[in-house]
Amino acid sequence: MLRRLTPVLLTLLVVVLGVTALAARPDTGTPRRTADYVVLAGVAGLRWDDVDPQTTPTLWRMAEQGSIGSLSTRSAHRPTCPVDGWLTLGAGSYAAWNGSRQQDGCPPVGVSVEQPDGIGANLPDQEGVVRHNQDRLPWGAVPGSLSESVRCSVAVGPGAAVAAARPFGRVDRYAPALPEDPAALLGSCVLSVVDLGTVTGADPATRKADARRADAALARVLAARPPRSMVMVAGISDTESPARLHVAVADGPGWEHGWLTSASTGREGYLQLVDLAPTALTALGRPLPERLFLGRPAVRVEDRPDDLATAIAAPADADREAGAQRTVAGWFFALLALAQVALAVAVLPLLRRARRLAGPHSPPPVSRRIVATVELLLVAAALAVPAALLADAVPWWRGEHAGLWFALVTVALIGAATALVRFAPGHERTLGPLGAVAGLATLVVGADVLSGARLQLNGVVGYSALEGGRFSGLGTVGLGVFLAGSLLSAGWLAQRVRRGWRPMVVVAVGGLAVVVVGSPYLGSDPVGAIALTAGVAVTAAISTGGWLTVSRLVWATMAGLALTLGVAVVDLRRPAEERAALGRFLAALGDGTGGLTVHRASTTNFETLVNSPLTVLALVGALLVWFALLQPWGGLMRLFGIYPAVRAAMAGTAVAAVIGGLLGGSALDVAGAAGALVVPMAALASLRVLDHSTDRTQPGAGRQRGDGPGGPPAGDAPDGDSAGGEADEGAEGGGTAGSGRTRTAAGTDDAAEADRADRDGARQRPGERGPAARDAAVPAARASGDAVGASTEATTP
Repeated sequence: MLRRLTPVLLTLLVVVLGVTALAARPDTGTPRRTADYVVLAGVAGLRWDDVDPQTTPTLWRMAEQGSIGSLSTRSAHRPTCPVDGWLTLGAGSYAAWNGSRQQDGCPPVGVSVEQPDGIGANLPDQEGVVRHNQDRLPWGAVPGSLSESVRCSVAVGPGAAVAAARPFGRVDRYAPALPEDPAALLGSCVLSVVDLGTVTGADPATRKADARRADAALARVLAARPPRSMVMVAGISDTESPARLHVAVADGPGWEHGWLTSASTGREGYLQLVDLAPTALTALGRPLPERLFLGRPAVRVEDRPDDLATAIAAPADADREAGAQRTVAGWFFALLALAQVALAVAVLPLLRRARRLAGPHSPPPVSRRIVATVELLLVAAALAVPAALLADAVPWWRGEHAGLWFALVTVALIGAATALVRFAPGHERTLGPLGAVAGLATLVVGADVLSGARLQLNGVVGYSALEGGRFSGLGTVGLGVFLAGSLLSAGWLAQRVRRGWRPMVVVAVGGLAVVVVGSPYLGSDPVGAIALTAGVAVTAAISTGGWLTVSRLVWATMAGLALTLGVAVVDLRRPAEERAALGRFLAALGDGTGGLTVHRASTTNFETLVNSPLTVLALVGALLVWFALLQPWGGLMRLFGIYPAVRAAMAGTAVAAVIGGLLGGSALDVAGAAGALVVPMAALASLRVLDHSTDRTQPGAGRQRGDGPGGPPAGDAPDGDSAGGEADEGAEGGGTAGSGRTRTAAGTDDAAEADRADRDGARQRPGERGPAARDAAVPAARASGDAVGASTEATTP
């Protein structure tokens, strides 16, 4: 009875761990009313390297006494041009100006501003822009939502008019340029939006001149600001491709000397452009629109350095790193894909010749030196992504040739990690390299997540703040590597214990991994936690043997659904502005706007599938597994038969990677990152298993369980299992899995038998049979009473 209830209890345990991890939310501070007036001043193109005490003294003093951060100016157009930035500011969501424009540039866009009465203004194109964003773009933005949330607003300059125009095009109060004394204008409405100009070009002298003019205009704004007001200066957009990080400074009551952050980024010192509208309304104590902004109100956090020069060095350095990451990441993943393809081609002939056949016409075995070299290359390929993550601990982006420095650091780390695996204890065993690589990858990614995921932010294998999709926690590539490493580690550890304990080991390791992935304090990836829960359930269900049957797949699906429902119930009970992505999606389904989220996810999946180099990694890995490793000569079926816990881990990894990618909008990226780790290790383990395929080592007929690794005497009830509890799984020294389908004569525990066969195979010379393989088959068959004549046959495909 207890044996039948074990899958149920373990599934419930994983679900409880996941819900507990996802239920708690970090306290980032409660936004509250801090001002009677808000002035939003925008400078298109303004970056932190434009700010210094000599060129921008006013902004420097404002930053010294206020709170600062890096602003990601993502909009519905790439790059975010000035008109898109102003429109996104007014919408509180990703928006873009209509009309045909090149995707990679910012040509001038004429914005028509009419002043029929000399008080306000009218934008005749606004209604068409609103329809374009509602009907043609996937974000459902409503330009003018910010101004619609207040009774009266002021716009100074054409860019500000785009931000302050209501959805039907009306600007309440408008001035084409900033007056010499703007006090009356800024005090006429609770919300003012001011266009301070543009900083553009690559020439330092030109940028300094533009920044100096913007700073002079800012000085007039600060001199005329209303009492008890908050002033926020933002580098509202890019001015050319590629995208960059920009300035964000807030000054006023409650914003003294800190970092800016928001719930949309979850990272100190980072804001999004869509956060500015909810920040303004929250500071004024006004309710947010019924259709929620995508952004979240900014808050101030402590621990900013006292010296401003030291403080702004961090966002300026982050901008340089993000810019270098964009270029380096493309060729890194392209080279990784090429390397994996080359290794797949190199492994094929080794797999065909790895199994030694009987008779005079058997082809000569491959040189052990060649095999050892290929094994080291497979280990290096599997460790490439963790090494690239660690490379961001070294500031390679500060050098003149950033890509070269990154390559040197990464190659050095790959070499060191490969040497560590090579000389680790147990490397000679079949599963030795697999366990070491899986553990090392899990340790690297897990340590980064536990320390704040600082290596993933703007990292080559992490996520970029320029993209605006994620600023904290576990990224797409990190998720793939972590779930593959943690499940393989769980399978490797489970294979070393008795059959009955394997599900417990898998749940213990997998449950901790679910907490790391899903906790808002750590990985902050609820979708990844749900996918990993399904993977853990699959792994635990088949770790004792057997394949992925319908009932076991149902248990995995139920575990994922139970975790999803538990998290959803907890999330929906929170206030609307505090909900995570899952709660916002379910709320959108309730009010009829969930279709936009589904449309965005499907669009993102398709674009990622077509454009990402990780798709190539996923497809190459799948082709190698299906057309080579799973063939009778490929060795993977034999590996699965001998080591059922490893088979379970690989099946669970496949399930988790596919679910995590599709639900997370990253298509095959998670599977590609997982495959970059799993496929080389599967190939290496298959090579080693085929190398021992002619071994026939059997336990002594009269040996007791405690006498050695052979297990119980012949005739005793086995603790282990044949393949899946059926007849396709044997110990490495005793039979083939998926081909000969023989069982060990004594029916011993498969973990102990495989370990013993590993040791025997490691001591023998190439082409030589195991110690007991010469004449053990027939006596063993008699001792067990198992009429398996196939145990005396060569295990040819």
